Amino acid sequence: MTKRHDVAIVGGGLVGLFSALYLARQGASVVVFEAGDPGAEASGANAGSLHLQIQYPEFVKFGENWARAYAPTLRFLAGSIELWKGMSDDLGEDLAVSTKGGIVVAKTDAQMRAIESKSRIEAEFGVETRVLGQSDLQRLAPYLSKKMIGGGFCADEGKADTLRATPALLNAVRTAGVDIHTHTPVKDITVESGGFHLATTNGAFRATQVVNAAGAKAAQIASMVGVSVGLEGFPLQVTVGEPCAPIIPHLIYSAAGKLTLKQAPNGGLIVGGGWAAQVREGGGLATNPVNFAANMALAAEVVPAVASARTVRSWTAWVNGTADWRPVIGEAQGVPGFYLALFPWVGFSAAPMTGRVVADLVAARDLTVPLKGISVLYD
Repeated sequence: MTKRHDVAIVGGGLVGLFSALYLARQGASVVVFEAGDPGAEASGANAGSLHLQIQYPEFVKFGENWARAYAPTLRFLAGSIELWKGMSDDLGEDLAVSTKGGIVVAKTDAQMRAIESKSRIEAEFGVETRVLGQSDLQRLAPYLSKKMIGGGFCADEGKADTLRATPALLNAVRTAGVDIHTHTPVKDITVESGGFHLATTNGAFRATQVVNAAGAKAAQIASMVGVSVGLEGFPLQVTVGEPCAPIIPHLIYSAAGKLTLKQAPNGGLIVGGGWAAQVREGGGLATNPVNFAANMALAAEVVPAVASARTVRSWTAWVNGTADWRPVIGEAQGVPGFYLALFPWVGFSAAPMTGRVVADLVAARDLTVPLKGISVLYD
């Protein structure tokens, strides 16, 4: 006999698991299908940044009109970071959540002008990014190179431990009674009367509603029910250095290039920022040595102490992204009961709120954060 649930979720990363947790707590019967191990893709392989600011490289690349179109999303990210702050208590596990602020540092006047312009747009949408001159920057973050002439400080940004987050969430989801199938790819989804039929490598299942939280593979899953999603997978890499004395309490960015830099609770320096990994024949990933060197050089230019810290390891992941950075969250047009739960590029930051809002949508409740102007499905 084919098993039936109220909701089937495709994807066992953070978004899928948060969606499952909130739905199960509302009394829904939920099943989750994960093609590999939960959180083994982007959810567990990202750098653990909690982003709130408009990303500087994209602001410079796409301009102020793009920034204003994207800026409503900051409300969503702000709410998600608030959820992160309480997540250790909620899940009963210390996730090393810290929100001591993020700083975009600049070394030219042109970069400072861009930071100032970006901060004005952020302020229009309720996010304060304080513009700092060199002396104020050095007082706030004396570990920064004196080549940095100023920056923008957003007090609500921070970090969390990616390696602790998924196992803690997975335990909570199981405790809530969710049926979880790992190493179970979904091979086909068919729309039928009263819901959906899902063919998996672990048998057939039926569900009244389906949530597509498959990250970089979400477009492939959506195509099974005739839905087109303008989302792709991008191969990125992250590096961690050996543990050293506490020096960096903040999340650091550079206006001179792609960089995120932070320090883990054990003292390890985590260096990322969106540098591409190398795609092997067959689709596997490997660290790109040229991009690794450039990423580490930029980190050492911003924080000189990085230059003396030896690298422990680098890792790679496929991350989902869209051209305009806008989330794709909501019920798919033309396929009632099929929901998209996709927050590109900064999905780790947005995961708790994405799961909360998806649960609201599926249960037909008032949305915790209205999606108009945020999700492309609500324009």
